[in-house]
Formats: sequence, structure tokens, C-alpha cells
Amino acid sequence: MSYIIRSFFLLLLASSISLTALAQKKKTTTATSSANDESVIKSIIEKETQAFFEIDQKEWASYWAPVSYAFWSFADTTDVNSFSGWEDIYKGFDNYFKTSKPSTAKIKRDWLHIKIHGNMAYIRFTQNVDDESQRPPQAEVRVMEKINGVWKIICVSVIAMQKDNQPVR
Repeated sequence: MSYIIRSFFLLLLASSISLTALAQKKKTTTATSSANDESVIKSIIEKETQAFFEIDQKEWASYWAPVSYAFWSFADTTDVNSFSGWEDIYKGFDNYFKTSKPSTAKIKRDWLHIKIHGNMAYIRFTQNVDDESQRPPQAEVRVMEKINGVWKIICVSVIAMQKDNQPVR
């Protein structure tokens, strides 16, 4: 009888160790996957912005998901603009890409939040554009969706931050 009890406890101990190791491996894999996704997401945002400033419409568009629920918005003290749906976003920027000249702006980002839930990601950062325009820092949000294993932008929201981030009326 003691042999059976001892065998049972050894089996129970081995099972417990195996389950703990499996749980730890899953936790490590999830953390590694999340860190890799964060790196990929940052890279895509950087490349999309670079293509925008370099006036490369084809490259810029490649980072977007061509979906009806895509959204783009920009607000500063002089104007508010937005486009709903990929077709309107693309058309809305068509003139910009046809008439603008490439910029050598230096971009600096302070990454504030990157929250990934499955195939969706919420990203918030501040962006400083150093060029001749003297624009204020921008508070930016991106929402991205992983489609067929590739992260794509589905929402951009940009708000120019005023001095001391005080509303202007």
C-alpha cells in the first residue's frame, strides 16, 4: 500500500512540476511575443511617418489597412480635419502627396503606452517634428490591427499640444 501512495505522490509531484514549467514557458513566450509586437509596431509607425514626410504615397499607404472603419483626424488651434474610411483617407491626402515637397524633418517620439490585446493594439505617444514649420509637439494615438499576421494602421489621431497643454478658446 505504501508503494502505491508513494507512487501517487511522485506522479502528483511530477505533474505539478510539469504544469508549472509549462505555465512559465507560456508566460515567457507571451512576454517575448508582446515585446516583438511592440518593436514591430514602433517600426511601422516610424516608417509610415517617414513615408509621409518623404512624400511617398505608395509606401505610406502600405502601412494602412484599406478598411471601411479606418479613421484619421488632426486638430490644432486653426483647424480640425478628419476622414472616415480608407477611401476617404487616401483621397483626402492625394493632393498633399501631389503638391508637397519632401521634408528633412527630424522626428522625436516619446512612447507613452503600447497596449496589445490579441490582434488589436492601442499606441499613444508624443511627437516632436523639428523642421522649419515651428509646429508645437503633437499628442498622437494609433490603433493598429494585425491582419493576416501583419500589423496595419486603422486609426490615427493627432492633436497639436499648446503651451502648457491649455485649451485655446
